[in-house]
Amino acid sequence: MSENSPFDEMWGQGAGLREPYREFSGWFENEDPARLRAKQREAEELFRLTGITFNVYGRADAEERLIPFDIIPRIISAREWQKLSRGIEQRVRALNAFLHDIYHRQEIVRAGRLPLEMIRRNDAFLPQMCGVTPPGGVYTHIVGIDLVRTGDEEFYVLEDNARTPSGVSYMLENRETMLQMFPELFSRNRVQPVSTYPRDLCTSLAACAPFGAGEDPTLAVLTPGIYNSAYFEHAFLADQMGVELVEGHDLRVVDGRVAMRTTQGYQPIDVLYRRVDDDFLDPLNFNPDSALGIPGIMDVYRAGGITIANAPGTGIADDKAIYSYMPDIVEFYTGEKAILQNVPTWRCNEPEALAYVLDNLAELVVKEVHGSGGYGMLIGPAASKKELAEFRRKLESRPANYIAQPTLSLSTVPIFTRSGLAPRHVDLRPFVLVSPDRVHITPGGLTRVALKKGSLVVNSSQGGGTKDTWVLGE
Repeated sequence: MSENSPFDEMWGQGAGLREPYREFSGWFENEDPARLRAKQREAEELFRLTGITFNVYGRADAEERLIPFDIIPRIISAREWQKLSRGIEQRVRALNAFLHDIYHRQEIVRAGRLPLEMIRRNDAFLPQMCGVTPPGGVYTHIVGIDLVRTGDEEFYVLEDNARTPSGVSYMLENRETMLQMFPELFSRNRVQPVSTYPRDLCTSLAACAPFGAGEDPTLAVLTPGIYNSAYFEHAFLADQMGVELVEGHDLRVVDGRVAMRTTQGYQPIDVLYRRVDDDFLDPLNFNPDSALGIPGIMDVYRAGGITIANAPGTGIADDKAIYSYMPDIVEFYTGEKAILQNVPTWRCNEPEALAYVLDNLAELVVKEVHGSGGYGMLIGPAASKKELAEFRRKLESRPANYIAQPTLSLSTVPIFTRSGLAPRHVDLRPFVLVSPDRVHITPGGLTRVALKKGSLVVNSSQGGGTKDTWVLGE
Protein backbone atom coordinates (compact mmCIF):
# COMPACT_ATOMS: atom_id res chain seq x y z
CA MET A 1 0.00 0.00 0.00
CA SER A 2 1.50 3.35 -0.95
CA GLU A 3 1.83 6.34 1.36
CA ASN A 4 -0.53 8.16 -1.01
CA SER A 5 -3.48 5.95 -0.07
CA PRO A 6 -3.42 5.05 3.63
CA PHE A 7 -6.29 3.03 5.04
CA ASP A 8 -8.79 5.33 6.75
CA GLU A 9 -10.47 3.73 9.75
CA MET A 10 -13.67 5.73 9.27
CA TRP A 11 -13.96 5.58 5.48
CA GLY A 12 -11.96 2.47 4.59
CA GLN A 13 -10.16 2.44 1.26
CA GLY A 14 -12.63 4.80 -0.39
CA ALA A 15 -15.40 2.19 -0.11
CA GLY A 16 -17.70 4.28 2.06
CA LEU A 17 -18.38 4.65 5.77
CA ARG A 18 -17.16 1.68 7.84
CA GLU A 19 -19.63 -0.01 10.19
CA PRO A 20 -17.95 0.89 13.55
CA TYR A 21 -18.37 4.61 12.71
CA ARG A 22 -21.99 4.45 11.53
CA GLU A 23 -23.65 5.71 14.74
CA PHE A 24 -20.95 8.30 15.34
CA SER A 25 -21.21 9.65 11.79
CA GLY A 26 -24.99 10.07 12.10
CA TRP A 27 -24.51 12.05 15.30
CA PHE A 28 -21.66 14.17 13.91
CA GLU A 29 -23.58 15.22 10.79
CA ASN A 30 -26.33 16.70 12.96
CA GLU A 31 -23.96 18.60 15.23
CA ASP A 32 -23.34 22.34 15.02
CA PRO A 33 -19.62 22.88 14.20
CA ALA A 34 -19.57 25.94 16.48
CA ARG A 35 -20.73 23.77 19.41
CA LEU A 36 -18.04 21.21 18.64
CA ARG A 37 -15.35 23.90 18.51
CA ALA A 38 -16.55 25.14 21.91
CA LYS A 39 -16.41 21.58 23.24
CA GLN A 40 -12.86 21.17 21.91
CA ARG A 41 -11.79 24.31 23.80
CA GLU A 42 -13.65 23.11 26.89
CA ALA A 43 -11.83 19.77 26.76
CA GLU A 44 -8.46 21.53 26.52
CA GLU A 45 -9.37 23.68 29.52
CA LEU A 46 -10.34 20.57 31.48
CA PHE A 47 -6.94 19.03 30.77
CA ARG A 48 -5.23 22.23 31.87
CA LEU A 49 -7.22 22.38 35.13
CA THR A 50 -6.60 18.70 35.86
CA GLY A 51 -2.88 19.24 35.30
CA ILE A 52 -2.46 16.66 32.56
CA THR A 53 0.95 17.82 31.41
CA PHE A 54 4.36 16.36 30.65
CA ASN A 55 7.95 17.57 30.65
CA VAL A 56 10.03 17.04 27.54
CA TYR A 57 12.30 14.05 28.22
CA GLY A 58 12.44 14.79 31.92
CA ARG A 59 14.24 18.12 31.60
CA ALA A 60 13.91 20.08 34.84
CA ASP A 61 14.26 23.40 33.00
CA ALA A 62 11.58 22.64 30.41
CA GLU A 63 8.12 24.11 30.61
CA GLU A 64 5.33 21.67 31.26
CA ARG A 65 3.28 21.08 28.14
CA LEU A 66 -0.35 20.19 27.62
CA ILE A 67 -0.79 17.08 25.49
CA PRO A 68 -3.20 18.02 22.67
CA PHE A 69 -6.48 16.11 22.85
CA ASP A 70 -8.78 15.54 19.88
CA ILE A 71 -12.51 15.06 20.48
CA ILE A 72 -13.12 12.62 17.58
CA PRO A 73 -12.92 9.08 19.01
CA ARG A 74 -11.09 6.23 17.38
CA ILE A 75 -13.59 3.36 17.09
CA ILE A 76 -12.73 -0.34 16.94
CA SER A 77 -15.32 -3.08 16.40
CA ALA A 78 -15.79 -6.01 18.81
CA ARG A 79 -14.60 -8.43 16.11
CA GLU A 80 -11.42 -6.48 15.43
CA TRP A 81 -10.71 -6.26 19.16
CA GLN A 82 -11.16 -10.02 19.65
CA LYS A 83 -8.47 -10.70 17.06
CA LEU A 84 -6.13 -8.09 18.57
CA SER A 85 -6.69 -9.45 22.09
CA ARG A 86 -5.77 -12.99 21.07
CA GLY A 87 -2.59 -11.76 19.42
CA ILE A 88 -1.66 -9.48 22.34
CA GLU A 89 -2.17 -12.22 24.94
CA GLN A 90 -0.13 -14.69 22.89
CA ARG A 91 2.70 -12.17 22.59
CA VAL A 92 2.73 -11.20 26.27
CA ARG A 93 2.78 -14.83 27.40
CA ALA A 94 5.70 -15.46 25.03
CA LEU A 95 7.56 -12.41 26.39
CA ASN A 96 7.22 -13.69 29.97
CA ALA A 97 8.38 -17.18 28.98
CA PHE A 98 11.32 -15.66 27.07
CA LEU A 99 12.41 -13.58 30.08
CA HIS A 100 12.27 -16.59 32.40
CA ASP A 101 14.27 -18.65 29.91
CA ILE A 102 17.08 -16.17 29.26
CA TYR A 103 17.62 -15.69 33.00
CA HIS A 104 17.68 -19.45 33.56
CA ARG A 105 18.56 -22.21 31.06
CA GLN A 106 18.54 -20.14 27.84
CA GLU A 107 16.89 -22.96 25.91
CA ILE A 108 16.12 -20.64 23.00
CA VAL A 109 19.85 -20.07 22.52
CA ARG A 110 20.64 -23.78 22.84
CA ALA A 111 18.00 -24.47 20.18
CA GLY A 112 19.72 -22.05 17.78
CA ARG A 113 16.69 -19.75 17.53
CA LEU A 114 18.44 -16.71 19.07
CA PRO A 115 22.18 -15.88 18.83
CA LEU A 116 23.93 -15.80 22.21
CA GLU A 117 25.44 -12.37 21.49
CA MET A 118 21.92 -10.89 21.35
CA ILE A 119 21.83 -11.52 25.10
CA ARG A 120 25.47 -11.45 26.15
CA ARG A 121 26.25 -8.10 24.50
CA ASN A 122 22.94 -6.49 25.40
CA ASP A 123 23.10 -3.60 27.89
CA ALA A 124 19.54 -4.35 29.01
CA PHE A 125 20.44 -7.90 30.11
CA LEU A 126 20.93 -7.97 33.90
CA PRO A 127 23.31 -10.72 35.10
CA GLN A 128 21.98 -10.00 38.62
CA MET A 129 18.67 -11.59 37.53
CA CYS A 130 20.20 -14.93 36.49
CA GLY A 131 18.58 -17.71 38.47
CA VAL A 132 15.97 -15.36 39.97
CA THR A 133 12.28 -16.22 39.53
CA PRO A 134 9.92 -13.37 40.49
CA PRO A 135 6.92 -14.16 42.72
CA GLY A 136 4.29 -15.94 40.62
CA GLY A 137 6.76 -16.24 37.74
CA VAL A 138 5.62 -12.85 36.37
CA TYR A 139 8.26 -10.56 34.85
CA THR A 140 6.11 -8.12 32.88
CA HIS A 141 3.25 -7.16 35.19
CA ILE A 142 2.24 -4.19 33.02
CA VAL A 143 2.88 -4.23 29.27
CA GLY A 144 2.13 -1.72 26.53
CA ILE A 145 2.12 -3.25 23.03
CA ASP A 146 2.38 -0.56 20.34
CA LEU A 147 0.27 -1.45 17.30
CA VAL A 148 -0.17 0.13 13.90
CA ARG A 149 -2.71 -0.61 11.23
CA THR A 150 -2.16 -0.62 7.47
CA GLY A 151 -5.40 -2.12 6.18
CA ASP A 152 -8.80 -3.56 7.02
CA GLU A 153 -7.32 -6.76 8.49
CA GLU A 154 -3.68 -5.71 8.73
CA PHE A 155 -2.22 -4.93 12.16
CA TYR A 156 1.47 -4.87 13.02
CA VAL A 157 3.28 -4.72 16.36
CA LEU A 158 5.60 -1.72 16.21
CA GLU A 159 7.30 -2.36 19.54
CA ASP A 160 6.91 -4.05 22.90
CA ASN A 161 7.03 -1.86 26.03
CA ALA A 162 7.90 -4.29 28.79
CA ARG A 163 9.87 -2.03 31.14
CA THR A 164 7.68 0.82 32.39
CA PRO A 165 5.03 1.56 29.75
CA SER A 166 3.47 4.98 30.21
CA GLY A 167 0.33 6.67 28.94
CA VAL A 168 -2.42 4.85 30.83
CA SER A 169 -3.41 8.02 32.72
CA TYR A 170 -4.12 9.72 29.38
CA MET A 171 -6.28 6.78 28.31
CA LEU A 172 -8.35 7.18 31.48
CA GLU A 173 -8.56 10.99 31.36
CA ASN A 174 -9.44 10.95 27.64
CA ARG A 175 -12.42 8.72 28.40
CA GLU A 176 -13.48 10.78 31.42
CA THR A 177 -13.36 13.94 29.30
CA MET A 178 -15.43 12.42 26.49
CA LEU A 179 -18.04 11.16 28.96
CA GLN A 180 -18.30 14.67 30.35
CA MET A 181 -18.38 16.40 26.96
CA PHE A 182 -20.64 14.05 25.00
CA PRO A 183 -22.70 11.75 27.28
CA GLU A 184 -25.26 11.30 24.50
CA LEU A 185 -22.66 9.58 22.32
CA PHE A 186 -22.19 6.81 24.88
CA SER A 187 -25.93 6.11 24.98
CA ARG A 188 -25.88 5.61 21.20
CA ASN A 189 -22.74 3.44 21.11
CA ARG A 190 -22.04 0.38 23.26
CA VAL A 191 -18.54 1.46 24.30
CA GLN A 192 -16.67 -0.94 26.58
CA PRO A 193 -15.48 0.80 29.78
CA VAL A 194 -11.85 1.47 30.74
CA SER A 195 -12.51 3.04 34.14
CA THR A 196 -11.80 -0.18 36.07
CA TYR A 197 -8.11 -0.10 35.10
CA PRO A 198 -6.78 1.25 38.46
CA ARG A 199 -8.78 -1.36 40.38
CA ASP A 200 -7.69 -4.09 37.94
CA LEU A 201 -4.07 -2.95 38.31
CA CYS A 202 -4.34 -3.13 42.10
CA THR A 203 -5.88 -6.61 41.97
CA SER A 204 -3.31 -7.86 39.45
CA LEU A 205 -0.32 -6.54 41.41
CA ALA A 206 -1.68 -7.89 44.70
CA ALA A 207 -1.95 -11.33 43.07
CA CYS A 208 1.79 -11.13 42.38
CA ALA A 209 2.77 -10.45 46.02
CA PRO A 210 5.51 -12.62 47.53
CA PHE A 211 4.70 -15.75 49.49
CA GLY A 212 3.64 -14.88 53.03
CA ALA A 213 2.33 -11.39 52.18
CA GLY A 214 -1.16 -12.26 53.42
CA GLU A 215 -4.55 -11.50 51.91
CA ASP A 216 -4.12 -7.72 51.90
CA PRO A 217 -0.60 -6.97 50.61
CA THR A 218 0.81 -3.46 50.87
CA LEU A 219 1.45 -1.75 47.50
CA ALA A 220 3.27 1.47 46.64
CA VAL A 221 4.26 3.37 43.49
CA LEU A 222 7.92 4.42 43.23
CA THR A 223 8.55 7.63 41.25
CA PRO A 224 11.85 9.35 40.37
CA GLY A 225 10.18 12.63 41.38
CA ILE A 226 8.43 15.70 40.04
CA TYR A 227 10.89 16.38 37.20
CA ASN A 228 10.21 13.05 35.49
CA SER A 229 8.25 13.48 32.24
CA ALA A 230 5.58 11.03 33.43
CA TYR A 231 5.28 12.29 37.03
CA PHE A 232 1.63 13.26 36.50
CA GLU A 233 0.89 9.63 35.68
CA HIS A 234 2.76 8.28 38.71
CA ALA A 235 0.78 10.53 41.06
CA PHE A 236 -2.48 9.87 39.21
CA LEU A 237 -2.16 6.08 39.40
CA ALA A 238 -1.14 6.06 43.07
CA ASP A 239 -4.16 8.22 43.87
CA GLN A 240 -6.56 6.12 41.77
CA MET A 241 -5.25 2.88 43.29
CA GLY A 242 -5.41 4.26 46.81
CA VAL A 243 -1.74 3.50 47.54
CA GLU A 244 1.25 5.59 48.59
CA LEU A 245 3.40 7.44 46.05
CA VAL A 246 6.99 7.20 47.28
CA GLU A 247 10.48 8.30 46.25
CA GLY A 248 13.70 6.46 46.99
CA HIS A 249 14.44 8.53 50.10
CA ASP A 250 11.08 7.40 51.60
CA LEU A 251 12.20 3.75 51.57
CA ARG A 252 14.83 1.71 53.35
CA VAL A 253 15.63 -1.92 54.09
CA VAL A 254 14.52 -2.82 57.63
CA ASP A 255 14.95 -6.36 59.02
CA GLY A 256 15.23 -7.86 55.53
CA ARG A 257 12.13 -6.08 54.19
CA VAL A 258 11.72 -2.93 52.09
CA ALA A 259 9.78 -0.46 54.24
CA MET A 260 8.33 3.01 53.67
CA ARG A 261 8.36 5.88 56.11
CA THR A 262 4.96 6.66 57.66
CA THR A 263 3.78 8.72 60.63
CA GLN A 264 3.72 5.45 62.60
CA GLY A 265 7.28 4.52 61.65
CA TYR A 266 8.49 2.28 58.80
CA GLN A 267 5.88 -0.04 57.26
CA PRO A 268 6.95 -3.04 55.12
CA ILE A 269 5.94 -3.06 51.43
CA ASP A 270 5.00 -6.24 49.58
CA VAL A 271 4.69 -4.94 46.00
CA LEU A 272 6.52 -1.94 44.55
CA TYR A 273 5.25 -0.62 41.21
CA ARG A 274 8.42 1.15 40.17
CA ARG A 275 8.70 3.86 37.55
CA VAL A 276 12.48 4.11 38.01
CA ASP A 277 14.87 2.53 35.50
CA ASP A 278 16.95 -0.53 36.45
CA ASP A 279 20.21 1.40 36.59
CA PHE A 280 18.90 3.71 39.31
CA LEU A 281 16.98 1.14 41.35
CA ASP A 282 19.69 0.11 43.81
CA PRO A 283 22.99 2.01 44.24
CA LEU A 284 24.56 -1.04 45.91
CA ASN A 285 23.90 -3.28 42.90
CA PHE A 286 23.72 -0.89 39.92
CA ASN A 287 24.68 2.78 39.51
CA PRO A 288 26.44 3.75 42.78
CA ASP A 289 25.65 7.44 42.20
CA SER A 290 21.88 6.92 42.06
CA ALA A 291 19.88 8.99 44.54
CA LEU A 292 16.56 7.65 43.18
CA GLY A 293 16.72 4.07 44.38
CA ILE A 294 16.85 2.04 47.59
CA PRO A 295 20.18 0.61 48.75
CA GLY A 296 19.84 -3.16 49.13
CA ILE A 297 16.43 -3.61 47.47
CA MET A 298 17.86 -6.14 45.00
CA ASP A 299 19.09 -8.32 47.87
CA VAL A 300 15.59 -8.32 49.39
CA TYR A 301 14.15 -9.04 45.93
CA ARG A 302 16.46 -11.97 45.25
CA ALA A 303 15.53 -13.39 48.67
CA GLY A 304 11.83 -13.25 47.72
CA GLY A 305 10.95 -10.48 50.16
CA ILE A 306 9.31 -8.06 47.70
CA THR A 307 7.71 -7.98 44.25
CA ILE A 308 9.11 -5.34 41.89
CA ALA A 309 6.84 -4.53 38.96
CA ASN A 310 8.02 -4.74 36.31
CA ALA A 311 10.85 -7.09 37.22
CA PRO A 312 14.41 -5.82 36.84
CA GLY A 313 15.93 -6.98 33.57
CA THR A 314 12.70 -6.86 31.55
CA GLY A 315 14.25 -4.13 29.39
CA ILE A 316 15.81 -6.74 27.15
CA ALA A 317 12.28 -7.54 25.91
CA ASP A 318 11.99 -3.85 24.87
CA ASP A 319 15.12 -4.09 22.78
CA LYS A 320 14.43 -3.39 19.12
CA ALA A 321 17.00 -5.94 17.95
CA ILE A 322 15.31 -8.63 20.08
CA TYR A 323 12.01 -7.41 18.57
CA SER A 324 13.18 -8.63 15.18
CA TYR A 325 13.25 -12.21 16.59
CA MET A 326 9.74 -12.01 18.09
CA PRO A 327 8.03 -14.27 15.50
CA ASP A 328 10.58 -16.98 16.43
CA ILE A 329 10.21 -16.21 20.15
CA VAL A 330 6.40 -16.51 19.98
CA GLU A 331 6.58 -19.80 18.08
CA PHE A 332 9.31 -21.24 20.35
CA TYR A 333 7.40 -20.68 23.60
CA THR A 334 3.77 -21.10 22.47
CA GLY A 335 4.12 -23.66 19.70
CA GLU A 336 1.96 -21.40 17.51
CA LYS A 337 2.59 -18.96 14.70
CA ALA A 338 2.40 -15.33 15.80
CA ILE A 339 -1.14 -13.95 15.39
CA LEU A 340 0.14 -10.36 15.17
CA GLN A 341 2.74 -9.58 12.55
CA ASN A 342 6.09 -7.92 13.12
CA VAL A 343 7.20 -5.04 10.92
CA PRO A 344 9.99 -6.39 8.63
CA THR A 345 13.26 -5.41 10.32
CA TRP A 346 16.89 -5.18 9.21
CA ARG A 347 19.46 -5.67 11.98
CA CYS A 348 22.25 -3.26 11.11
CA ASN A 349 24.88 -5.32 12.94
CA GLU A 350 24.58 -7.84 10.08
CA PRO A 351 26.80 -6.76 7.12
CA GLU A 352 24.28 -7.60 4.38
CA ALA A 353 21.48 -5.81 6.23
CA LEU A 354 23.70 -2.76 6.86
CA ALA A 355 24.62 -2.57 3.17
CA TYR A 356 20.93 -2.65 2.21
CA VAL A 357 20.01 0.01 4.77
CA LEU A 358 22.81 2.35 3.65
CA ASP A 359 21.75 1.92 0.01
CA ASN A 360 18.08 2.67 0.82
CA LEU A 361 18.36 5.11 3.71
CA ALA A 362 16.02 7.68 2.14
CA GLU A 363 13.15 5.14 2.09
CA LEU A 364 13.54 3.59 5.56
CA VAL A 365 12.86 4.33 9.23
CA VAL A 366 15.99 3.79 11.35
CA LYS A 367 15.76 3.44 15.15
CA GLU A 368 18.15 3.04 18.06
CA VAL A 369 17.79 -0.42 19.58
CA HIS A 370 17.32 1.10 23.07
CA GLY A 371 15.62 4.31 21.91
CA SER A 372 12.17 5.55 22.93
CA GLY A 373 9.90 8.56 22.71
CA GLY A 374 10.67 9.21 19.05
CA TYR A 375 14.22 10.30 19.88
CA GLY A 376 17.31 9.14 18.01
CA MET A 377 15.39 7.95 14.96
CA LEU A 378 15.46 8.80 11.28
CA ILE A 379 12.40 8.85 9.02
CA GLY A 380 14.10 8.63 5.66
CA PRO A 381 11.36 10.01 3.39
CA ALA A 382 11.04 13.13 5.60
CA ALA A 383 14.78 13.69 6.15
CA SER A 384 16.97 16.33 4.50
CA LYS A 385 20.18 15.45 2.63
CA LYS A 386 22.16 16.74 5.60
CA GLU A 387 20.21 14.58 8.07
CA LEU A 388 20.66 11.53 5.85
CA ALA A 389 24.41 12.14 5.65
CA GLU A 390 24.70 12.55 9.43
CA PHE A 391 22.74 9.38 10.09
CA ARG A 392 24.83 7.49 7.54
CA ARG A 393 27.93 8.33 9.60
CA LYS A 394 26.21 7.14 12.81
CA LEU A 395 25.24 3.86 11.15
CA GLU A 396 28.73 3.25 9.81
CA SER A 397 30.39 3.96 13.16
CA ARG A 398 27.93 2.00 15.39
CA PRO A 399 25.84 -0.34 13.23
CA ALA A 400 24.86 -2.63 16.16
CA ASN A 401 23.10 0.34 17.76
CA TYR A 402 20.41 0.47 15.05
CA ILE A 403 17.66 -1.42 13.27
CA ALA A 404 15.80 -0.30 10.16
CA GLN A 405 12.26 -0.84 8.94
CA PRO A 406 10.20 0.09 5.88
CA THR A 407 8.07 3.23 6.09
CA LEU A 408 4.63 1.80 6.77
CA SER A 409 1.51 3.48 5.47
CA LEU A 410 -0.09 3.96 8.90
CA SER A 411 -3.87 4.07 9.01
CA THR A 412 -5.60 7.41 9.51
CA VAL A 413 -8.41 8.49 11.80
CA PRO A 414 -10.25 11.82 11.47
CA ILE A 415 -9.39 14.71 13.78
CA PHE A 416 -11.55 17.79 14.31
CA THR A 417 -10.25 20.91 12.56
CA ARG A 418 -11.78 24.33 11.85
CA SER A 419 -12.72 23.14 8.37
CA GLY A 420 -14.24 19.84 9.55
CA LEU A 421 -12.84 16.32 9.75
CA ALA A 422 -9.31 15.70 8.44
CA PRO A 423 -7.35 12.40 8.40
CA ARG A 424 -4.23 11.99 10.55
CA HIS A 425 -1.97 8.99 11.19
CA VAL A 426 -2.35 7.05 14.45
CA ASP A 427 -0.93 4.20 16.48
CA LEU A 428 -2.40 2.35 19.46
CA ARG A 429 -0.96 1.26 22.81
CA PRO A 430 -3.24 -1.28 24.55
CA PHE A 431 -2.37 -1.91 28.22
CA VAL A 432 -1.99 -5.46 29.51
CA LEU A 433 -1.97 -6.63 33.13
CA VAL A 434 -0.31 -9.96 33.91
CA SER A 435 -0.77 -11.98 37.10
CA PRO A 436 0.07 -15.65 37.79
CA ASP A 437 -3.35 -16.88 36.65
CA ARG A 438 -4.59 -14.17 34.27
CA VAL A 439 -3.77 -11.85 31.38
CA HIS A 440 -6.16 -8.88 31.38
CA ILE A 441 -6.28 -6.48 28.41
CA THR A 442 -8.13 -3.19 28.91
CA PRO A 443 -10.55 -2.75 25.96
CA GLY A 444 -9.03 0.15 24.04
CA GLY A 445 -5.80 1.79 25.06
CA LEU A 446 -4.01 4.99 24.21
CA THR A 447 -4.39 6.24 20.64
CA ARG A 448 -1.64 8.68 19.75
CA VAL A 449 -2.21 10.87 16.72
CA ALA A 450 0.18 12.84 14.52
CA LEU A 451 -1.55 16.23 14.42
CA LYS A 452 0.55 17.57 11.55
CA LYS A 453 -0.77 16.75 8.10
CA GLY A 454 1.23 13.90 6.56
CA SER A 455 3.37 13.35 9.68
CA LEU A 456 4.03 9.79 10.87
CA VAL A 457 5.44 10.81 14.29
CA VAL A 458 2.77 10.40 16.96
CA ASN A 459 4.88 10.89 20.12
CA SER A 460 3.71 13.72 22.38
CA SER A 461 7.34 14.78 22.81
CA GLN A 462 7.45 15.30 19.03
CA GLY A 463 4.18 17.24 18.68
CA GLY A 464 1.63 14.43 18.64
CA GLY A 465 -1.69 14.33 20.52
CA THR A 466 -4.13 11.76 21.87
CA LYS A 467 -7.76 10.71 21.41
CA ASP A 468 -10.24 8.44 23.16
CA THR A 469 -10.24 4.84 21.91
CA TRP A 470 -13.58 3.06 21.79
CA VAL A 471 -13.97 -0.70 21.61
CA LEU A 472 -17.59 -1.45 20.83
CA GLY A 473 -19.50 -4.22 22.58
CA GLU A 474 -20.91 -7.13 20.64
